[in-house]
Amino acid sequence: SWFVGGVVLLVLVRTGLLPAGDADASAGAAPGGRVRLALEQITVRHALVIGFAQCLAMWPGTSRSLVTIVAAVLGGFRLAAAVGFSFLLGLATLGAATLYDLVRNGGVIVEAYGVAAPVVGFLAALVSAVVAVRWMVTYLQRHSLAIFGWYRIAVAAATAVLLVGGVM
Repeated sequence: SWFVGGVVLLVLVRTGLLPAGDADASAGAAPGGRVRLALEQITVRHALVIGFAQCLAMWPGTSRSLVTIVAAVLGGFRLAAAVGFSFLLGLATLGAATLYDLVRNGGVIVEAYGVAAPVVGFLAALVSAVVAVRWMVTYLQRHSLAIFGWYRIAVAAATAVLLVGGVM
């Protein structure tokens, strides 16, 4: 999936289906001449399509956030809107999974780590997520997603070499 995802990203960037840099903000047009939509313009229908697209991330090695970003951009949204919505969708999805796990195993977690350590861990994760999303939006205003395609291909190749070499 790393390799396949990398190739898909590179093809989408090369064909112009995924905008390079700030092209979507300045030109404001999606493929076919449609105006690219902002985060505030996401409808329930858009959210459902993008949400169902994240099911592709059940394939091990597939990035949930990357799938939702690509789905949103292909659905006509600006890259910044796609990244923002992916973060919000992840917050809801991962937040629900965390609450479910907390209800099932909260006593075990508190018994093993106390209350302070999980709270500090949650806050650190929240702050790092906000910083990462801001960095990503800023990066994508000037660059394309192609670097992530090449990264995925490189990771797939390195993993294949390690597997063939018997290291893994």
